Amino acid sequence: MKILVIHNYYQNPGGEDAVCEEEMALLRRMNQQIFHYSISNNVIRDFGALETLKLPWKSIWAHDSYKGVHRLIKCTSPDVVHLHNTFPLASPSVHYACARERVPVVQTLHNFRLLCPAATFLRDGKVCESCSGRMLAWPAVLHGCYRGSRSATIATAGMLAVHRSLGTWQTKVDVFIALSEFARGKFIAGGLPADRIVVKPNFVSHAPEGRSSGGEYGLYAGRLSEEKGIRVLLRAAAKSSSSILLKVAGDGPLLEEARDSMAGHIDLLGRVSPEQVVDLMRGARFVIVPSICFENFPLVIAESFACGVPVIASRLGSLAEIVEDGRTGLLFAPGDPQDLAAKVDWAWSNPEAMSEMGRAARREYECKYTSEHNYRMLMEIYQRAITSRAPQGRAVAKELVEG
Repeated sequence: MKILVIHNYYQNPGGEDAVCEEEMALLRRMNQQIFHYSISNNVIRDFGALETLKLPWKSIWAHDSYKGVHRLIKCTSPDVVHLHNTFPLASPSVHYACARERVPVVQTLHNFRLLCPAATFLRDGKVCESCSGRMLAWPAVLHGCYRGSRSATIATAGMLAVHRSLGTWQTKVDVFIALSEFARGKFIAGGLPADRIVVKPNFVSHAPEGRSSGGEYGLYAGRLSEEKGIRVLLRAAAKSSSSILLKVAGDGPLLEEARDSMAGHIDLLGRVSPEQVVDLMRGARFVIVPSICFENFPLVIAESFACGVPVIASRLGSLAEIVEDGRTGLLFAPGDPQDLAAKVDWAWSNPEAMSEMGRAARREYECKYTSEHNYRMLMEIYQRAITSRAPQGRAVAKELVEG
């Protein structure tokens, strides 16, 4: 099968970039032919004054991306296009380039950007869904939800309003991929077509060896930012009565705040490589995911499960769906450092129970989050997109998938 993957990379690499790269690598290993159209937001740093002024319009319609994708489609004749992020430099213009050549389109919904200009459903440290389903996301504009800037939020809300009115996501995407049932429900409530949204979780491409010990510390691995609950984590660490060492791996806007508020039993590691994260997980008794926003599917959970390490997570959104309380980890009240501290203390005092949860987490990984399972789901989704485009697509899709 010939697959064109389109992705707008972020300035600060994160889970979306990693998932896109892992999926392409997986498809190549399975002898699928991959073409890649990409653009990086790093180029924005070099924009002059005029280019910066044009950026809001570019996020609505990037003619260079439209032409580039159209040219690539004409040259490669892909069987399906898989869109990941298009914001802001690729823009939804790429949807129209695909439509012009009648190529089936699959789009992964990595975040909630289509429903919320900030993409997080978070405002002032609390869950907010005020803009979901609105043609114009005026509450976000009023509060400057995107990067704390009203002007930037106006640009993002304007892009969403234009393409909602054009019906871009209603008419130019054959299959959407949501990363959890919870996320699927939110997108349906926000107006996306329910019959075209399927659930396919993230995965771990190579199963690491299991944990190297019974777990000598707790681990947080991720972005140091408000929505990830880093402040909740630091306050919980201060309230914990156990002597557990907490290792914090990651970088972000709250790095200095985290450094200033660290207790003596917190080891702030800064940014580490993906390989180092896996090594850290293998030595951890548990991994903590304290997010205060709706997550879609944090890759760190699948990685932790693959290592046979249980997760302590917020009882919020998809986290409560992915982590089964008392079986593959523990859940705590979102945003509640006291409850998180209590769960950490219990986990430290009950090593046998945590080891059993770790074994259950590994079984969960083997059942749901392997590359083999993900590949089968992905090919079924591509087949569905091809089949939905035209009656003759049924035979074509079967031949492509089986061939």
